[in-house]
Amino acid sequence: MSLSCVLTRAVLGIEAPLVTIEVHISNGLPALTLVGLPETTVKEARERVRSAIINSGFNFPAKRITINLAPADLPKEGGRYDLPIAIALLAASEQLPETKLAQYEFLGELALNGALCGVQGAIPAAMAASSAGRQLILSHHNQQDVGLIQDSESLVASHLLEVCNFLRNQSPLPRAQSTTAGLTDAPPDLSDVIGQEQGKRALEITAAGGHNLLLIGPPGTGKTMLASRLPGLMPPLTDQEALECAAINSLVHSGQSHQQWRQRPFRAPHHSASLPALAGGGSMPQPGEISLAHNGVLFLDELPEFQRRVLDALREPLESGEIAISRARAKVSFPARFQLVAAMNPSPTGHYQGTHNRCSPQQVLRYLSRLSGPFLDRFDISLEIPLLPAGMLSKNQQSSESSSQVAQRVMQARACQLARAGKVNAHLTPGEMKKSCEISSTDAIWLEEVLTALGLSVRAWQRIIRVARTIADLEQESSIGRHHLQEAVSYRSIDRLMAWLHKNLT
Repeated sequence: MSLSCVLTRAVLGIEAPLVTIEVHISNGLPALTLVGLPETTVKEARERVRSAIINSGFNFPAKRITINLAPADLPKEGGRYDLPIAIALLAASEQLPETKLAQYEFLGELALNGALCGVQGAIPAAMAASSAGRQLILSHHNQQDVGLIQDSESLVASHLLEVCNFLRNQSPLPRAQSTTAGLTDAPPDLSDVIGQEQGKRALEITAAGGHNLLLIGPPGTGKTMLASRLPGLMPPLTDQEALECAAINSLVHSGQSHQQWRQRPFRAPHHSASLPALAGGGSMPQPGEISLAHNGVLFLDELPEFQRRVLDALREPLESGEIAISRARAKVSFPARFQLVAAMNPSPTGHYQGTHNRCSPQQVLRYLSRLSGPFLDRFDISLEIPLLPAGMLSKNQQSSESSSQVAQRVMQARACQLARAGKVNAHLTPGEMKKSCEISSTDAIWLEEVLTALGLSVRAWQRIIRVARTIADLEQESSIGRHHLQEAVSYRSIDRLMAWLHKNLT
């Protein structure tokens, strides 16, 4: 027949909308017309498909060919449409039977010799095809990623000829299976950190309650070392969380999602990162660092060196857990439920007042003022990481707790939170806090006096109570006591530092 239809999937954020490839062959001068809002990479498919069909032993029709990518208002980009276009062409020219085409969806880029290459966004496409009751046929380069999907029925091939032989019932195609999924390297251990017991305690609270953490201190005190240990304290990813992370990762790295399977993401962008790099963007929006850190940790070192508008763009995702990116051609939403951990020096020279600090209080305040107040409000815990006391490095170091020991307490505390509210304490709404985070009237009066003295907002009040709730959960206590609130208030170093600076400048 001269008309055929083949199904495939586009990529739009973490969604994979259905695309129908329609091919019509008619008499006339040999020509190939591609319509349906194709980008340059899609337009170039005509040459790749022509060479792949000829080098696979088939005949390329010397007639007038019209290829439509429907829906016409959805932008198409990438080489993912090569395989479905080739299959539709062969079916329209009656070189392939069309009886089985409706049962399958096709996805893959073609080399000139007909070999199948991997594409980005294979996991969302496979999940969407499975939900629609069809099997996806794609390149074996995507096998490890697609095989992560439980009960995946996707089929893989290495060459166009293998797909054609399958459709002609001459040979079967294997199902996608992932054989290398799992942790590749153990995360850094907390026992490697010398001293800094208060920092380790803050890290445990951060992991238990899903809080955001700000570390303040001179260079070389172990701020980055502590931050890198956080993923090892957090509970392992659930099946759903792991699949979400793999799906996002597949949008930017073809065939590599299985390498981070079950690992908590830890993203540490350089302070020169732009707004699109951190939040996501592009003409066809791509996920940024905050989405690649979904269900994991986003670590921002040298925090005041980031552009202020870049940091302020994180305020909404920190509250909502997602980022919506609007462009002229598309509007997409990416998940961005991450824990923010940041490190910074207390002054431009890196030190506090003393022999190493040559800055005036005005210069220090100007340096810290690069961070907006609403952005700093998003940190539940801010802690000073001081230099180690003299003689600490030379004396025999006693073995400290390992990450696995601390992780056990974290898992117990999280189990209490999930049983009580179905979520970690950092994500509690004000209504849920009234039920789960009750404090006595005397404690409430005391806490209000503290917040007034530090000039803190209502958001800070809520975050202090959430941290106190996590501290109580770590101690397996059902109610929040004064000592829990006092410890939570002690983790507001940035507020005390700013209050001290303002006092010295007045």
